[in-house]
Amino acid sequence: MKDKSIVPTSRERAMREGDFIVSKTDTRGIITYGNPIFIEFSGYTEQELLGAQHNIIRHPDMPRAAFKLAWDTIQSGKEFFAYVKNMSKDGGFYWVFTHITPDFGPGGKIVGYYSVRRCPKRSAVETVAGVYSQMLAAEKAAGAQRAIAAGTQVLVDQLNAAGMSYEELVFAL
Repeated sequence: MKDKSIVPTSRERAMREGDFIVSKTDTRGIITYGNPIFIEFSGYTEQELLGAQHNIIRHPDMPRAAFKLAWDTIQSGKEFFAYVKNMSKDGGFYWVFTHITPDFGPGGKIVGYYSVRRCPKRSAVETVAGVYSQMLAAEKAAGAQRAIAAGTQVLVDQLNAAGMSYEELVFAL
């Protein structure tokens, strides 16, 4: 369970070029595996991570609509790419370029998800941070009942203005 007493700080940890953060969850987002680099960047021990919700590393600067898009995509059996700001146990943060894929079991049923994160392009982080800030502001203004819809609308408006799909935008950054 996420510790609500952790206060975000301005301390950024930059991923190293050759690093890959790898984790695996079950279908409910419960962590079943984390590689040593995931443990390092998260600041949690392996024992604290295993069995915890993956949102234990969710940074409050991330809009809820971004995670709704991720879940909708992977639960439909598709892969998902995104730039994500994560929060470590000490309140610091680190940006990643993530690739989440469903793990299919016998008969093609989704049995979990793999996430591989790598060092993001700084220019992409600067762009996406602005989009996320606008989405988050819309979510807060809309209130709990309409937050995700409001954040999603900001993203849809940006995609329409750019004339791109979400995936096209992510890869163009």
